[in-house]
Amino acid sequence: MIVAFSIQPTGRPSDPALVRTLGDGADAASVHDAVAAAVRIVRDSGLPTRTSAMFTEVEGEWDEVMDVVKRATAEAARYGSRVSLVLKADIRPGHDGEIEGKVERLETAVDRLES
Repeated sequence: MIVAFSIQPTGRPSDPALVRTLGDGADAASVHDAVAAAVRIVRDSGLPTRTSAMFTEVEGEWDEVMDVVKRATAEAARYGSRVSLVLKADIRPGHDGEIEGKVERLETAVDRLES
């Protein structure tokens, strides 16, 4: 399966070490630091991954992929009091290498249309 997901923490960080006082006096944490921490969890998983401007994709078996998503979400949660998680899954048993394969087939189709 491939899971594409996006995590965004909001609110005051649950980890006091991550609190920063902003110019307006509000306390917050950096969203890009939270995303980087979550992406690090994904990349360290050893599973095939890809990160774009809006989503991180991870490929593997159901339990291992969902474990990675859970751990990445928990890491991002340190940066806020609430977390929004958007998740989309392509569940196709018996198929591996689709994180690259799907894109390769798309590019072939695009090239064919341009010819």
